[in-house]
Amino acid sequence: MDLLVKIRGITFKNPVLLASGCFGRDTLKFTNVSALGGVITKSVTLKPREGNPPPRIFEIPCGVINSIGLANSGIDKFLSDELPEILSCGTNVIASIAGEDMAEYVELARMLEQTEVVGIEVNLSCPNVKKGGLEFGKHPDSIRKIIKSIRNTVSKIIIAKLPPLFENKKIVSAAEDGGADAIALINTIPALAVSIDTGKSEIGGGKGGLSGPAIKPVALHCVYDAIKNTNLPVIGIGGIMTARDALEFLLLGASMVEIGTGVLVDTDTATNIVKGIKEYFSKEEIENIPSFWKRRGFTMS
Repeated sequence: MDLLVKIRGITFKNPVLLASGCFGRDTLKFTNVSALGGVITKSVTLKPREGNPPPRIFEIPCGVINSIGLANSGIDKFLSDELPEILSCGTNVIASIAGEDMAEYVELARMLEQTEVVGIEVNLSCPNVKKGGLEFGKHPDSIRKIIKSIRNTVSKIIIAKLPPLFENKKIVSAAEDGGADAIALINTIPALAVSIDTGKSEIGGGKGGLSGPAIKPVALHCVYDAIKNTNLPVIGIGGIMTARDALEFLLLGASMVEIGTGVLVDTDTATNIVKGIKEYFSKEEIENIPSFWKRRGFTMS
């Protein structure tokens, strides 16, 4: 059995990644990520960000609403204090970047080009920041220009992380035209929770982003649509809590998956998903992911 995945010459031992919003240096204290295909760091910005006011996370019956606001220590501290430890985690490391304008994205990419990360995930889809984020992800021209500028700056693989837009042919094509090596989607869905006791939002920042099982059908729809409209590898994200969930995305033709909220519920979720995929492939005598696509490839009818 072979679960290897390659994206422009970079080999991943299996198709399971930890998503950026749920992985950081502290994660290594609670779980062994070396069995995973890779990890994606929390989005880093050029300057430190305090993020949104608390409470930042509100649990609902079908998922979680968060409004972190890209809180991070900034690229300088990330490179000096966090990344060296993360790089020793035993698997591929991809750095996520977020900027308020094109120049910030390019400068972040330039600084990361000198490190040992294997790739850069360009966050174009965060719904709970006032500048950048989702605003870039709505506009094909912005996506094309940002990705192209980064492509002209770095040799590492570039993953464009896009928002959950249902008519996403134009934005997917824009990322491909700009020079991305893979597409990742979806990010969280804009959401709101209100308290009838206080008359206020349950989230300190007002609005947030919904993740967890509730968004999986939306994610499957968007991933399916993206796969039909690009020649690039597509990485599926959204509500993946079990191996069966991950297999649904792979069935559509996704090359990899990212696990986010699942690891907040159980730190072993991602490693259990890898085990579950292996067990399924072994039981069904499936040799590799292309064989899975060939045997069980999804059809709408």
